[in-house]
Amino acid sequence: MKAFRQFVTATLLFPSSLIVASCSSSATPDDPAALDPGLAVATQADDPVQGPHVNAVTEAPQGFDGLPNGNCTAAQMRTAGLTFREVEAFEDGIGPLFNNTSCISCHESPRGTAEAQDTNTSTKVFGGQASQITELRAGHFNGATFTDQIGGSLVRDRANDRSLQAHVLSGNEVQALRLTISLAGDGYVEAIDSNTLQTIANAQPAAQRGTLIQVPVLEAAGQTRTGRFGWKDQQATLLSFAADAYSNEMGVTSRLLPTENTFQGTSVQGGPFDGKTDPEDDANDIDAFTLFMRCLKAPPRGPTNANTTNGQNVFNSIGCATCHVGTITTAPAGTVINGGALTVSTALGDKNIHAFSDFLLHDVGTGDGIVQNGGQGTRNQLRTAALWGIGARTRFMHDGTSLTVTAAIQRHANQGATAKNNFNALSAQNQSDLVAFIFSL
Repeated sequence: MKAFRQFVTATLLFPSSLIVASCSSSATPDDPAALDPGLAVATQADDPVQGPHVNAVTEAPQGFDGLPNGNCTAAQMRTAGLTFREVEAFEDGIGPLFNNTSCISCHESPRGTAEAQDTNTSTKVFGGQASQITELRAGHFNGATFTDQIGGSLVRDRANDRSLQAHVLSGNEVQALRLTISLAGDGYVEAIDSNTLQTIANAQPAAQRGTLIQVPVLEAAGQTRTGRFGWKDQQATLLSFAADAYSNEMGVTSRLLPTENTFQGTSVQGGPFDGKTDPEDDANDIDAFTLFMRCLKAPPRGPTNANTTNGQNVFNSIGCATCHVGTITTAPAGTVINGGALTVSTALGDKNIHAFSDFLLHDVGTGDGIVQNGGQGTRNQLRTAALWGIGARTRFMHDGTSLTVTAAIQRHANQGATAKNNFNALSAQNQSDLVAFIFSL
């Protein structure tokens, strides 16, 4: 983005802690690494000597009101949010291959008021939810191993020149769409200690147990952390996520990812269609993106009534809550996370969140066949969809092809088959109440 722009960087957040989950306990989990040597499994907390919560555990602030969650001031959030909304041009480094021209392009809902968008007087900047935008990935599976199509599995929709337009190449029969995921509340998700996610997995029945993977922390060279962002849990921190999205979705290089993506294996760095010297993010926009995300409130609950209350009881009783975990507590304030790069703030630590996800990888029969940071064993696994804020969506599941909640439930198989079968055995009223509960999240 623009080199003259400045913003205030805030110190951030993360620890570990307790969870409240409607899961059954079970014996010691099988070791995924024994089944898949390419899989690194998280076994330690971010802070191995972390103590108990000193501060009172409170509810995370909720709202789509464009105001910060306490992790930054309204002015800081507005400055960072305007960077989040800014459209990249050729001279800013967009491309040569890209999917969209701004963060807000894929994370626009709720859009907010005209005042918040267009004037310098509002303290609110909206955005950070999801949208109907999808990305395309492709590769080849030979019956044992998946490989990316040449140049990487991400097939970008746009290019700075027609000669660089990417396509799915012959021989890459694995083709998948990925729907944009909401960013609301992700500062709290980052603040969940890795050991908390491991505890959730340990409590799940063996047949439904989720997988944790370790992924690189880009801002802490040589360090890894339990993945939790993206449909494949391919990122562990919001700064890593911001740098990855800037590079892969907009083609803008940064200090963390300074090399342009190739055009189907051919370097385009510094060529005639690359409009700026790398790294192109000379204003450190990735820090602004990260601050904005860490300051977003959790999605708010919608109206509740007797039907939604019954629906929640049914949701728990038929096994949905085994993976769609109702309550997770973030790490104590002061916990050092992200490979030592971040300390959990008081605004994000010691908070109960209700994402209705375990942030683990599962095979529910809809896997896209793509391998990213998790090894071949995760080819058909996807992160449990977080249900908070689902009422702001019209398309569901990882590919956005399910247009009703009931249709999404019917797609569940493998590790999700029991819950689906239990749903199908419900009375029509209980099914209706369960759907009403989900839309109240």
